[in-house]
Amino acid sequence: MKKTTFVALLLLCSPCFAEDNLKDSLLSIESEWATTYYSTSKQNPGAAYSRLYDKTVKLAQEFPESAEPLIWEAIIKATNADHQDPVSALEAVHEARDLLLRAIEINPQAMDGAGYVTLGTLYFMTPKWPIAFGDDAAAKKMLQTALKINPDGIDANYYYASYLLANNKLEDAVKYLERALTAPARTGQLYSDNQLKEEAKLALEQTKEQKINRSKSLFASLFNSKSTR
Repeated sequence: MKKTTFVALLLLCSPCFAEDNLKDSLLSIESEWATTYYSTSKQNPGAAYSRLYDKTVKLAQEFPESAEPLIWEAIIKATNADHQDPVSALEAVHEARDLLLRAIEINPQAMDGAGYVTLGTLYFMTPKWPIAFGDDAAAKKMLQTALKINPDGIDANYYYASYLLANNKLEDAVKYLERALTAPARTGQLYSDNQLKEEAKLALEQTKEQKINRSKSLFASLFNSKSTR
């Protein structure tokens, strides 16, 4: 094989190698994040998140045109906020929001709409103005967009159900929790997906119990109102 031909083949294959490297790095980051987030011991999670964040920043610098590292930067910042003081936590969620907006601008379809899932979740879990940027209408829009991108996704269905529960819409929440439970776990994210399924199962049980208690309360109130006539 001529040297020029060999060099040409290397140039043609280099994007493939880079893409494989990105995928492998993202799987490693996801696995490390899931281990840290779902760990029962939770020993010094801040240090673990900090190391993981540095790794993700380097990946984002290596692949500046890819949205996925930015999404993971945002996820790590947002989950680590739980272990920070209020001022640092607010700063972290604002930075996470900005990272997600950048990621969505690059590729709204990245990670099956995970940018929209995470951003929507931030909008309904973050305090509203004047403390922060919480916004239920924006949350609903982002989460519904994620569902349009990936209607069978575990995370899209689970977090939209969480939004509905936060807004006391139990009937609708049950439907999306059931979808989350029946959604297939992703091959590269079996651990985190199965953990999320367990959370969806628990939320579904609690929501159904809450619905029963609400019905009982309504029945009791109707009975009592009739008896006092």
